[in-house]
Amino acid sequence: MANNQSLTPLKMLLFSFHATNTIILSYLPLYLEYKGLNGTEIGWVLAVGPLAAIVAQPFWGYMSDKYKTVKHILLICIVGLLVSSVVFFQMDGLIAILLAGFVFYFFTSPIGGLGDSLGQRRADDLNVSFGTIRTWGSIGFAISSLIVGQILTVAGIQYMIWPYLFFGTMALIVSFRLSDVNVESDPVQLQDVQKLIRNKPFMLFLFFMMFITMTHRASDSFIGLYITQLGGNEGLVGVAWFIGVASEALVFAFAGRWFRKYHTLVFVIFSGIIYSLRWFIYAAIEDPTYIIMLQFLHGITFGVFYLAALDYVTRLIPKLLQSTGHLLFYAVFFGISGIIGSLLGGALIDSYGGGALYAVLGGSAAAGALFLTVYHTLTIRKKGQHQNL
Repeated sequence: MANNQSLTPLKMLLFSFHATNTIILSYLPLYLEYKGLNGTEIGWVLAVGPLAAIVAQPFWGYMSDKYKTVKHILLICIVGLLVSSVVFFQMDGLIAILLAGFVFYFFTSPIGGLGDSLGQRRADDLNVSFGTIRTWGSIGFAISSLIVGQILTVAGIQYMIWPYLFFGTMALIVSFRLSDVNVESDPVQLQDVQKLIRNKPFMLFLFFMMFITMTHRASDSFIGLYITQLGGNEGLVGVAWFIGVASEALVFAFAGRWFRKYHTLVFVIFSGIIYSLRWFIYAAIEDPTYIIMLQFLHGITFGVFYLAALDYVTRLIPKLLQSTGHLLFYAVFFGISGIIGSLLGGALIDSYGGGALYAVLGGSAAAGALFLTVYHTLTIRKKGQHQNL
């Protein structure tokens, strides 16, 4: 029972942080449109988040490994989230929004990765499925997307800061009760981090994975605008996110049952193929209702892909560098992929519309699945050669 009690603050942190995250992901493009920005400018603002993440995630991950604490780094980042969000939402004009946005994302972008890194380690320590912890993030995301969507449809998009601050404060309160990680080794040094960069399978996997994760991030950024382009409203955007993340929560919750049957890379490749099919179908759709109906595929794509990729990465990196390695994975998944997805997506949706954007995303995901299949085949062959020696 003590084990479950010690996990409750972590589950509540994931719940409340992902509830804030859904507000930014689902409604920031619509909020920026309300502020008078066009599709390309919105793409620039959305690209600032991943740009900050590339700097912030390895930095905070390194600080976490160096000082052997995830809890205290999380507390610093959540206080930063609350203060910088107030400033960010006061800004008008593209340059001011970009500058304030960089500071805001510098504090917010590592929280998900640090929370997941802590969750992965606690799951290993207590011998429970990581998915049963991570599912609370998806539940927070789903509930927030549904409730906040309805509130903003009635009140107006300009009031999105208030639900954001509510869930952010909740995240801060529960963080004080987190159980921290115990790492019995010397503090990590900068030269240790170079071992990660020289880890060829790890870096290759991150590169090939990007062809798929870029499409995921582009859709995250522009699905709200695509739904409104097709005639939907904020409430419908909220329902789309709710269905998607509810299916993701189910995948996370039951991951322990199906996850060990095949190699984790098989699940990564499988979800890449489904991503590709999903985007090609979205490209052909003319009624937003069909997008809502197909949002259950989000669980099969993101849910399966994220769990399998994180599990695979955890096996590739040494225990001493878990936070740094996890946040490097996060920096590629949500950082570099996010920049490419936001800039490319903003330009495509502005010039050619949402249908063309999703057709390009389908092609990129298919390429990623193909590259990872080749990578998996070569990895197995190399292992076989080593065993025969």
